[in-house]
Amino acid sequence: MSLTDTLTSAWMRRSLLAWLLLPLGLLFAGLSALRRGLYRQGFLKSIRLSRPVIVVGNVTVGGSGKTPLTLWLVDALIKRGYRPGIISRGYGGSVSAGGGMRQVLPTDNPAQTGDEPLLMARRGLCPVWIGRDRAAVGLALLAAHPDVDVLVTDDGLQHYRLARDVEIVVMDTRGAGNGFPLPAGPLREPLSRIRRVQALVFNGGRPDSRIPGDVPAFAMCLTGRTFQNLVGPGLHCDAASFAGKRVEALAGIGHPQRFFDHLASLGVTASDHPFPDHHAYTAADLNFPGADVLLMTEKDGVKCAALAPAHAWVLRVDAEVDAALVQLIVEKLNGRPPA
Repeated sequence: MSLTDTLTSAWMRRSLLAWLLLPLGLLFAGLSALRRGLYRQGFLKSIRLSRPVIVVGNVTVGGSGKTPLTLWLVDALIKRGYRPGIISRGYGGSVSAGGGMRQVLPTDNPAQTGDEPLLMARRGLCPVWIGRDRAAVGLALLAAHPDVDVLVTDDGLQHYRLARDVEIVVMDTRGAGNGFPLPAGPLREPLSRIRRVQALVFNGGRPDSRIPGDVPAFAMCLTGRTFQNLVGPGLHCDAASFAGKRVEALAGIGHPQRFFDHLASLGVTASDHPFPDHHAYTAADLNFPGADVLLMTEKDGVKCAALAPAHAWVLRVDAEVDAALVQLIVEKLNGRPPA
């Protein structure tokens, strides 16, 4: 078991390891609270852009569905006449790691841009820009695309250097885990931070009673039934095509079991192979002798296209969200004071 797997397991319960790490967690929580306070009191300055900013983030570590929600929100805003742009850190990519920033193109290498920004760019909805300093990235995006009238950040709730007009927190069924701060638990910020956001989205259902109930909450689920061949993108099929075949499934996302459960709900019987989030795949990772079918997430497919065998297929999933969420956001945007 990797260190990441060990920590993830410890975060779900108050294990001995979690208790041993709690002093470090309390130190992290204290430093985080100090930093938030410095921004709120104006000792550290946030940069307000000339366009409204919507942050899609979470208070916990790990994938909870932020990228699918970002894509859903962008599509919903476009349908209402907005011209959005997406900002992402580009985690795992060399551009962001080197302190750079730029637009992500559909033809880019995921090793440079990160997997999630490239996935979003390939959806073709709007400009996608990456960089560690999201305020600087927002300025660059608007300079290159002056027609953009709203910015959506995929992650970045804790990036207080960028002022925001709407904050959305996403949580999945894992909830707050053991309730401890990093590294003793999964919390980046205390659960009380949720009371300051404008909307709370539950991916798969409300996880537990510890989540504050005085914030507008909206239901979300991930849907997808059609598989696309990774080597021949024009080839599509459904789950029935895999009946009677030996199927191997891999997932390198924040919560791999969610993908495996989704496959099971479609009637796919597969051997599951979880990998760490943002895993850098090698050909050996995709080598399953005797396999008839290899299934993976769309996010994994972005990185595996050059390595994949002919029997590799990806499942595209899309968020389905309570439509009242976008109505709430539009109301917030319409009431935004001039920058």
